[in-house]
Amino acid sequence: MSHARPEPVQVIKQRRDNALAALVNGIPYSQFLGIRFDRRGDELTALLPFDEKLIGNPFLPALHGGVTSAFLEITAIIELSWSMLWEEMESGKLDPAKLDAKHLPRLPKTIDFTVDYLRSGLPRDAYARARVNRSGRRYASVHVEAWQDNRSRLFAQATGHFLIPSRDSIRDTAG
Repeated sequence: MSHARPEPVQVIKQRRDNALAALVNGIPYSQFLGIRFDRRGDELTALLPFDEKLIGNPFLPALHGGVTSAFLEITAIIELSWSMLWEEMESGKLDPAKLDAKHLPRLPKTIDFTVDYLRSGLPRDAYARARVNRSGRRYASVHVEAWQDNRSRLFAQATGHFLIPSRDSIRDTAG
């Protein structure tokens, strides 16, 4: 009688990291901006690496407001999607190996998104974390905070409301 050995932790971690990368890469603008995500368990921190092309006002210099807004919105969408995916992976309903660039869950659709610009974004790396305040069957509310050198000194924050796609909708981008 043979028992299946549990998978090594590294294999599980790699599959989850690949699932997250596929999700992020499903938003082409996030690739253009260079946004990456650091994952610790189910907690995500978004990173916007500094690049000259992100500067809106070269005299200050300061990050472009549209870049800041997009960074916050992408962070909110990925956090919301990841929280739903994480639940499905943990419960065994979804095999992360089945997620790739061609087979992704549908992303939440933005209903509204309000950004508070608290100070100029400086020409350096920026970080953001999102928190899902409420997630029902159809709608979700997400709050996002962005900072640079000091987590307690935010340069922008936002709140968004999103339409949740049906839970069983994996989008096939191959056809």
